[in-house]
Amino acid sequence: MNSPRLLIHLCLLLLLSSIPAGAAEKTKSLQLTLPPTFYAVPGVEMNIYYDNIVLTETPEKYCFEVYCNIGTVEHDRWTITPTPCDVGQHPLSVKVIDADGTVLGTAKTILHVSAAYSGFHRDTYRLLIIGDSLTHNTIYSNKIAELLSKPCNPKWQMLGTHKPKSAAAGVAHEGYGGWTWQRFVSKYEPNPDGTHRKRSSPFVYLGKDGKPGLDVKRYFKEECNDHTPDVVIIKLGINDCFSAKQDAIDEKIDGMFTQADILIKALQAAAPEAEIGICLTTPGNSRQEAFFANYKDRYSRWGWKKIQHRLVQRQIEKFAGREKQNLFIIPTELNLDIVDGYPVNNGVHPNTAGYEQIGDSIYSWLKYRLEE
Repeated sequence: MNSPRLLIHLCLLLLLSSIPAGAAEKTKSLQLTLPPTFYAVPGVEMNIYYDNIVLTETPEKYCFEVYCNIGTVEHDRWTITPTPCDVGQHPLSVKVIDADGTVLGTAKTILHVSAAYSGFHRDTYRLLIIGDSLTHNTIYSNKIAELLSKPCNPKWQMLGTHKPKSAAAGVAHEGYGGWTWQRFVSKYEPNPDGTHRKRSSPFVYLGKDGKPGLDVKRYFKEECNDHTPDVVIIKLGINDCFSAKQDAIDEKIDGMFTQADILIKALQAAAPEAEIGICLTTPGNSRQEAFFANYKDRYSRWGWKKIQHRLVQRQIEKFAGREKQNLFIIPTELNLDIVDGYPVNNGVHPNTAGYEQIGDSIYSWLKYRLEE
């Protein structure tokens, strides 16, 4: 069944013949986008959902051909739960074809399957997770902790000052609803009330001159018992860019990257050995009614998809190929079911199943780094 370079080809012929592609979509690129590499571990399901890699409102109108020597295809995704025999690297390519047989886009990536025992003999592995409301929710952090607690993993420790009631034992992070790269760089609250809603950035302190400033080294010393992380996972971008005007998306992203560079530079100065993983911004709910429930007519599903798709492209352009600088891409945008991984009434916040898919993606990347 899984012969070398197997062509996995699922064409919904009846559907394609009954729903022709619109003229506008036939004349513009679907902007098929894949990261250079994505990651998996034996026993953990990994997916590429087609709707997450193309810029269209109607992915069901197209045929997706996937070339890989492992994996299977379903109507909306390519999927695999690797076995130990799959450990290694597997080239994968995707071709998108319209109802007339015209090839609209091709893209390539590499699936890297890490052994389940990767990192088993390492000393305590310390993680710092930074994010917005998706991190605040804590489900994906709990999932990472659950997976790291399985046999054949090193002892682990999560650094962070935020430990919500929903956090599992040992789980901590710096994730706050509505936060952006800029807030982590500069937010200072002179009168905190002890809650997560009214507080300074955990990395911002008053200096000797009485002015607030970014001081990550002090954070590690005072809040982390002078421990520095082995890895920093950053999942930001939604709040930075969600309100971007459609004719100024790149301008909004440029501003976000300015703040991102400041925080990354500070983290690297304070923890020069730490590996920093940038999570590619996750797609929103497939349902327009979910966006209407949250935002009425202010923001739409298609409007956010255009922003999110461009943001992922820019994140890949900016951070790919920087491994020697200890900067990495975590492709969290591929493995999120935007139908069953979301509630019917929320545009950008997954349900438990969706959050756990994010956790699976991050864990798979962690195992890739642990094998190094």
